[in-house]
Amino acid sequence: MDKPKLLIVDDDESIRLGMKWAFAQDYEVFLAGNRQEALEIFRTERPPLVVLDLGLPPHPQGVEEGFLTLAGLVEEDPYVKVTIVSGQGERQNALTAVGLGAYDFFCKPVQAEEVGVILRRALRLHELESENRLLQASQVNDSFGELLGTSPLMQQVFSAIEKVAATEVPILILGESGTGKELVARALHGRSPRKAGPFVAINCTAIPESLLESELFGHEKGAFTGAHAQIKGRIELAGDGTLFLDEIGDMPLSIQVKLLRFLQEHTIERVGGRKEIIINTRVIAATNSDLDLAIREGRFREDLYYRLGVVKMQIPPLRDREGDVELLAMSFLHKYSGEHKKKVLGITQRGLDALKNHTWPGNVRELQNRIRRAVIMVQGRKISDEDLELETSPKSGGMTLREARERMDREFVLRVLEKNNFNLAKSAANLGISRPNLYSLMEKLGIKK
Repeated sequence: MDKPKLLIVDDDESIRLGMKWAFAQDYEVFLAGNRQEALEIFRTERPPLVVLDLGLPPHPQGVEEGFLTLAGLVEEDPYVKVTIVSGQGERQNALTAVGLGAYDFFCKPVQAEEVGVILRRALRLHELESENRLLQASQVNDSFGELLGTSPLMQQVFSAIEKVAATEVPILILGESGTGKELVARALHGRSPRKAGPFVAINCTAIPESLLESELFGHEKGAFTGAHAQIKGRIELAGDGTLFLDEIGDMPLSIQVKLLRFLQEHTIERVGGRKEIIINTRVIAATNSDLDLAIREGRFREDLYYRLGVVKMQIPPLRDREGDVELLAMSFLHKYSGEHKKKVLGITQRGLDALKNHTWPGNVRELQNRIRRAVIMVQGRKISDEDLELETSPKSGGMTLREARERMDREFVLRVLEKNNFNLAKSAANLGISRPNLYSLMEKLGIKK
């Protein structure tokens, strides 16, 4: 089982090594002698626990560098538990640090037993807070069925569902394969006035072209060889409910014409029939195809595109949903450990790191399958990175999402600084952050005065 991570930040090498020796049995210990090293290690390893001496170079007799380090750590992760090391006469500085976001403090000389108690308490609190955030997030999204997410992009999706669910307009859901387009369609149906009616789904690529027309519109007895009875199609079966047309971009042109007529007139004719049947069904379509390209290539009707896409909803890929991988993984873990009657308690820190670093080309569906397989195969109480069998390939274009954002942040902060002739007080005010946070941000982004 992986040990929890602990970062020790102190300019005295003998103290660093002594504390590492004292805690190496219970923690995976990382050492840093200054602010830059500490923040670099923290961004890479994301330890939940930090022990921080306020006296750091280049001013080891002061506390400013320690406060800047604390500000940088808390800005990176507001939930990190930072324990401050304080001299006997510096109690006020330690209390100030607690007010700035530190978890606790202890006074020199260092007593390993005392520090151990503080660290164990801090780790337990960190675990409880993490579990509580996951629980709150799942409760917040209960009204959207199996859709989960706390990322800003998913909150936009939830907001859009709230706005358009009660309307009668057709909706076109766009997104990569595995992002949960059918779940969005079901959430729209479940919050609409039609929720008491059926939700009928059909995948336009799963049915051969020769059978798709009959599957959608139904057929009369004797309409073709093998048609021994009258059969209602999916559109008719949807009735007063919702019809979900998945992968609409692959629908044959001949059937697109009939679907367009239905959307315009709300009537259908079964294959082999002559009677018009009035149908009051709401249509939601979805695709992972580039419909603009399909229109230009003549594979998709432009008039059908505009008829289906009165409202268009874009579902973000999992790699862009910051913070949602852990939430979804724990949800799937709970689901499948129950289904397979296995007492899997969680995911190791290395396992979580592997989940966060994976690019997820198959999106939520891929994550779901990985967790399900890991639950079946795991031997211990927690899923490890080895159980997940993930390859952490580099992001497309050779740049991670974090790197791209940091580049944009750097350009923006640099413009503000140059505008104010590198007056840090004015620049911090323009950016809406404190001066210590600006120091930390400049250090993080590699901006030097």
